Amino acid sequence: MAPRAVTFDFWGTLFRDRDGDLRHNWRAWRLAETAGVSETEARDCLHRVMAEFSRCHIVEQRTLTPEDAVRMACEYLAVSLPHDTAAALAEDFATVILTHPPEPVEQALEAVRETARRVPVGLISDTGISPGSSLKRLLERYGFSDCLQVMVFSDEIGAAKPQPVTFETAAAALGVMPEELLHIGDLEPTDIVGIQTLGGTGALFTGVNTRFQDQTTARFILTSWGNYLSRLPEMLSAS
Repeated sequence: MAPRAVTFDFWGTLFRDRDGDLRHNWRAWRLAETAGVSETEARDCLHRVMAEFSRCHIVEQRTLTPEDAVRMACEYLAVSLPHDTAAALAEDFATVILTHPPEPVEQALEAVRETARRVPVGLISDTGISPGSSLKRLLERYGFSDCLQVMVFSDEIGAAKPQPVTFETAAAALGVMPEELLHIGDLEPTDIVGIQTLGGTGALFTGVNTRFQDQTTARFILTSWGNYLSRLPEMLSAS
């Protein structure tokens, strides 16, 4: 079945991260300042928090929130923060990505715009301490939002890829069946397995992350967005 709509992943697909360490260090500094502990203690604490975020994402296929990060950090550090202080810290954790943002991958915006001229387009993204609300602001800042008819974020729907609901939600909003989706992402276990389990088409993007390029079941392998643009007519007509 030829694809009738296209969805894109965010991390490692449309955007590459460049300031992840800066964000982590800033969060550690902010946590240390707020909780009254050393930056070393705060940094070690956040490593434990991120390990739990990763475990939940992989094992339970759900996404924790900035509020969860603050709650766990307080538990690990054995400190108690007033509700308003904890809420402000969670907001800072969530929005520091707007100050130290990832950058769009070369020609990613051109690829999304050209696709949107042909078929309905959406985005399906798992999130972390940086929630969907912050990623939406980045997508708007860099010009992607006008092309995206739906944006599905794991923290907002309570499930992460490869759970079917992530793709089913996007497909319904785009007016197609899940098997009519072409989904493009950089992760074999979530992006490719997730969409292909539902009978859709998976395309592995290797322009940022090459980890799965030699072990993918994806219908297409895309080395860059320039490569994608040259193959787009072929991909949309493939059955």
